[in-house]
Amino acid sequence: MLQNIRDNAQGTIAKIIIAVLIVSLSIWGMDAIIGGFSGEPEVATVNGEDISEREFLRIVQIESQRRLAQMDRPDPTLLDDEQIRREVLELLIQERVLTQDAAEQGLALSDADVDALITQMPQFQVNGQFNRDRFVSTVRNLGMGVAEFREAMRKQYVINQIRSGVSQSGFVAEAGAEKLLSLQNQTRDFRTVTLSSGDVADKVSVSAEAIAEYYESNAALFMRPETVDVQYIALSLESLADPASVTQEEVEALYASRADELADEERRTAHILIEQGDDADEKIAEIQQKLAEGEAFAALAESYSADVATAADGGDLGFAGRNMFDSAFEETMFALEIGEVSEPVITPYGTHLIKLLEVRETEVPSLSELEAELRNELAMTKADEAYAAARTELSNIAYESDNLAEPAVALGLEIHERNGLSREGASAPFDHAGLVRQVYSEDVLKGGYNTEVIDVGDNVSIVARVKEHFPARQLPLEEVLGDIRAALTEQEIRKVLQAEAQAVVAALEAGQDLAEIESVSAQWQSYSEQGRNSAGLNPAVLSAVFAMPKPQADAPVYGHAMAAGDLVVIALDKVGEGEVDRESEEVTQLRRFMATLQGQREYTAYQQYLREQAEVERP
Repeated sequence: MLQNIRDNAQGTIAKIIIAVLIVSLSIWGMDAIIGGFSGEPEVATVNGEDISEREFLRIVQIESQRRLAQMDRPDPTLLDDEQIRREVLELLIQERVLTQDAAEQGLALSDADVDALITQMPQFQVNGQFNRDRFVSTVRNLGMGVAEFREAMRKQYVINQIRSGVSQSGFVAEAGAEKLLSLQNQTRDFRTVTLSSGDVADKVSVSAEAIAEYYESNAALFMRPETVDVQYIALSLESLADPASVTQEEVEALYASRADELADEERRTAHILIEQGDDADEKIAEIQQKLAEGEAFAALAESYSADVATAADGGDLGFAGRNMFDSAFEETMFALEIGEVSEPVITPYGTHLIKLLEVRETEVPSLSELEAELRNELAMTKADEAYAAARTELSNIAYESDNLAEPAVALGLEIHERNGLSREGASAPFDHAGLVRQVYSEDVLKGGYNTEVIDVGDNVSIVARVKEHFPARQLPLEEVLGDIRAALTEQEIRKVLQAEAQAVVAALEAGQDLAEIESVSAQWQSYSEQGRNSAGLNPAVLSAVFAMPKPQADAPVYGHAMAAGDLVVIALDKVGEGEVDRESEEVTQLRRFMATLQGQREYTAYQQYLREQAEVERP
């Protein structure tokens, strides 16, 4: 079991699990974290097992926070709370059905199995070694505790075992992949002749009556959207930051406090790792004896170390600073002298012998090099308090005022204008949906009030008001006359070309030669052995060619296609069957891909079956 976990931790299973946990574990699998809340209200019962209201609401909150985090400018008002609640409940029901199925199949992980899986996941490792700090940090970023994460991991692992078992059972016949690849590699020999739109333009005319009828029938196409002209003022943290307000003493004090952080020491070490086992102590003693006899540490690492990633390099771990390795390993590493080999050091991965190879230190940059950066940092820190106070003042004054002049004067801000703002928004700051929604609110649009203070991101706050409102209206015919005439002319040209192409195809099918058809002055252009992705050919023409049936008894098949406003008549002469090497890697990969798709469909059907068979009760 442990070997299976070790293998899976480095492969596809681990990637699937960590992706689920980091991206969507906030929805899936969280019910196991809390357990059954006996006596609490439930939102659903699945096969007799309750989903409590507390766990449901907690996961709704987590999912809402996850969606906010995905927004460029988080705005809670953009969330559809009802939709989130519906989706979370359905996902919890589906997850509960899957975990119940896993339990019925006897799939489970022991505590030791869970620990082994977690410690070998690359996402929690630093330089190939499990790092507890990184693990705890990642788990906390998910809004979970370590015990909660372990329980969720246990559940997700067994669910993924079922998913893998069903998905990997997908099967396709070898002939299917070969046939598909043969079709993909098929070539076609064909000829084309182009009927130009310019040649028929003089045959087309559009009447005033047709234009008027089109205008009346398509009124929605000629509507000018509702817009507003707005005024706005912007308060930003950056505008309040004044580096000149920072004293030299403050800069020097900050520099002095950072000196220890700026001076960094890194150590290059090599190690020999012996995994825990009955003979671990004997191996360590044997290695120490050989070191004492003068054998090279690098050679012994290559022979003995269980860390296959570094053994071939003599156990070299490269340069590393603090907080990179296990605490016991780090403490020993920073206590060694160059060339010294440590006593055995025990970590969760086994027992290490550590050799210090090299030490390097970075010099502390001078004050002059960092002064501008430190001064700006201090200025932004000071401005942060001022910004919070100014934002509160702006909110109060803007609420009490019926214009923007008063808050602008009070805070020394400039009034800006933006014309033609639609409900779809515009460039910054009106690319913020919350601000646009405020502008078009009843109070602001018709009541003449200022908007609330809207934080549009990057420590920028906006207050706006509507200067003038322009309701949606239909554009007069005179303004769109040219556009309508052009559209109708194009339609008529297309009709004429379609009729001429059909006549040409009919004549060709009747046995006439192209030169005998009076309406065509151009000559055939021939193409041989063209594939589906041939370069230099119009995609619409290629699509039409490969949609045409295979010629029979050497008689061409005729068709036509629109291409760049012209119409192309096509004569398909020959279909070349695609060559396929049954033993090629291409066939093997396609067969695997098709089998994977089939396996995914089967797993989806399996999920649906379990869901349909489940007895679900909702209060």
